[in-house]
Amino acid sequence: MNTSLSIELLGARALGLPAADIPAHAAGLRARGGATVCVLDVPQPSGGSLHWLEAGHARGWVRLDAAAPGDLAERVRAVFPVATRRGFVAADAALLALHEAHGGELPRLSWGDAPRFEPAGPVAGAKPMGLYALVDSAARLAQVIEAGVHSVQVRIKTPRDADAAWQRGLHEELARCVALAREAGVELIVNDHQALAAELGAPGVHLGQEDLLALGDEGRAALLARGLTLGISSHSVWELCRARALAPRYIACGPVWPTTTKDMPWVPQGLDNLAWWCGRAGAPVVAIGGILEAPQVRAAAAAGADGVCIVRGLGEVPARVVPALREAFEAGRAEAAAATVPAWPHPSLPAGEGA
Repeated sequence: MNTSLSIELLGARALGLPAADIPAHAAGLRARGGATVCVLDVPQPSGGSLHWLEAGHARGWVRLDAAAPGDLAERVRAVFPVATRRGFVAADAALLALHEAHGGELPRLSWGDAPRFEPAGPVAGAKPMGLYALVDSAARLAQVIEAGVHSVQVRIKTPRDADAAWQRGLHEELARCVALAREAGVELIVNDHQALAAELGAPGVHLGQEDLLALGDEGRAALLARGLTLGISSHSVWELCRARALAPRYIACGPVWPTTTKDMPWVPQGLDNLAWWCGRAGAPVVAIGGILEAPQVRAAAAAGADGVCIVRGLGEVPARVVPALREAFEAGRAEAAAATVPAWPHPSLPAGEGA
C-alpha cells in the first residue's frame, strides 16, 4: 500500500497538546510514517471546527464554520479512499473528505502555522469582472479600453537580468497604466509588483500561490493592510481552499482549456471543474487558460464565472473582437442560473505527480 495515500486521523483532545504544538507534532508523524496526518476538532473559543492537515502538497489549519459531526473521523475515513481512487492527491482527498463530512461546506486552509483567516464576504462595491483582458503594456491597455473592456490585468514579467534601469521603466509603464485605467473608470489589477502597485494607487493585485506563500504571515498581513484587492490563482482543491482563507476579490480557476501561455503541470479544469469552483468557492471566480473564442467565453460564463480572462483571443486589434466577446459573456451569464454544479471535481494533477 502507498502510505502517502493513507490517512492517520488523530483527535485533538486525546493528544492533549496546545494548538501551537500540533503542526510540529503532525509534521513529525508524517516524516516517520509517510501517511497524511489530520488532527481533528481542535477546540476553538469562537466555535466552529478547526483541524490540522499535514499532507504532501499542502499543510495548514482547516477551518469550517459548521460544527464537526460526532462521527467526523468515520466520515473522513470513509471518503478519503474514495477520493484517492478517483485520482486525487492526498491533500485534495483529505479536504474533499472534510468537505463531505461537514455537509458540503468547502474548507478554508491557512497559509502558515497560525490559524489566520480573513473574514469572508464580497468586496464592497465590486461589480462582475466580465470580460477580463490581460495585457503587457500601457499601449495594449489603451487598445482594450478603447475596445470597451472594463476589467484588465497588466502582467509585465521581470527578466532575470532586471537592473535599476529596467525597474525605472517598469515604474513608468505601470504609472501610465494606472493613470489610463483611472481616467477610463476601468478596474486595473497588477500582476505581482504589489509594492509598486500600492505606491502608484492601483486598486488591486493578482498573485500566484507560490508568491503568496513566500510572503509569510507578516507579508500577507502587510499586503492586505495596503488596501489592495486581491486576485489569487488556483489549480487544485487545496489551492482553492487556501485562496478562500484570504477573502480575495476573485479566485482564478485554470487552466480551463489547454494553454501555451504558461508551462504548467496541471490537467485542464474543463467546464465541469469550473462549475464546481463557481459553486463552492464562496467568492467570484475568474476562468483563465486557453480561452480564445466567443463560444468559450459564453460557456465559461454559463458555468458561473464572474469573469473570463482572455489574452491571445483579443487579437492584434481588440476593437474588432471585443464586442462579440462581451456579447458572448452576457449571453452566458444569462444562462448561469441553470448551471449544474457537479458533485465532485476531477483531479487537476496527472497520475504520478506525488501525493
